[in-house]
Amino acid sequence: MSERVLIRLGRLNPTAVFLGVGVLVFVALVLPGIVGGALLFLLAAGVLWLLTKTWAVHPPRARVARVVILGLLVALAVFKIA
Repeated sequence: MSERVLIRLGRLNPTAVFLGVGVLVFVALVLPGIVGGALLFLLAAGVLWLLTKTWAVHPPRARVARVVILGLLVALAVFKIA
């Protein structure tokens, strides 16, 4: 099943995905406290799932960048809830 999801994600327009995630992060930052934090945690969970499925095909520099982005997203979620 996860292979089908990855194939569908691979067909998406990268610009549309970038803008969609940007809007989602913006909405999560605007929403109050726990609601926004929970949305950010859900996004981080999705990023983590995607990272685990695509880890082997990325070069080391891309892996580091993705882990840093994931860490920033989790930190932002914790800051939002606190």
